[in-house]
Amino acid sequence: MAATTRVSHPYYPVDLILDHYVPNTYTMKDTLTLLFSTFGAITVGSVLLSYQRRDSTIKGLGNQLTFLWFVMCGFIHFFLEGYFGIYHQTLAGDQFPLGQVWKEYSLSDSRYLSSDSFVLIMERITAFAWGPLAFYTAYAMYSRQPTRYVAQLILSLGQLYGCTLYYLTTMVEGSPHCDPHPYYYYFYFGFFNIFWM
Repeated sequence: MAATTRVSHPYYPVDLILDHYVPNTYTMKDTLTLLFSTFGAITVGSVLLSYQRRDSTIKGLGNQLTFLWFVMCGFIHFFLEGYFGIYHQTLAGDQFPLGQVWKEYSLSDSRYLSSDSFVLIMERITAFAWGPLAFYTAYAMYSRQPTRYVAQLILSLGQLYGCTLYYLTTMVEGSPHCDPHPYYYYFYFGFFNIFWM
């Protein structure tokens, strides 16, 4: 009987089995630079788009920020979280840039690499229901459609509900999937998700 070799990884809990894990080729700095550069490009594009309607549909800083928020939500939900929803089973060994972003984020919550059933279902709903609804909400704002308010309410309540369950399902267990280091726990796990609360 051949002995199996466990692959070493930096995730919690330390006894988590991720035999297909491959370390990122990007450093943390490279990964975060890629992520925030993409967010910056989306922000610039959204600001330029909303600036065209600043005197009519998207009047005032509050409405411009709301428009930006829904465009950003659409991209994050549909593309980033959609990537997880599709490739969750192979994510621990994924070297595609979005896979490396997920492996970096998973330092704060390893449920993403272990295909946790709650996280998988929540992220698929977020990606394929809330993502398109966020894009529609931004479009409805841009084109001055009153359905914007209904879409905004549904999306906001859905995000609040999902985020609340996301936090509570691990916190009630004592956060065993989270790296206790303050950087990962408070910045990645806390800060990156609190916006949806």
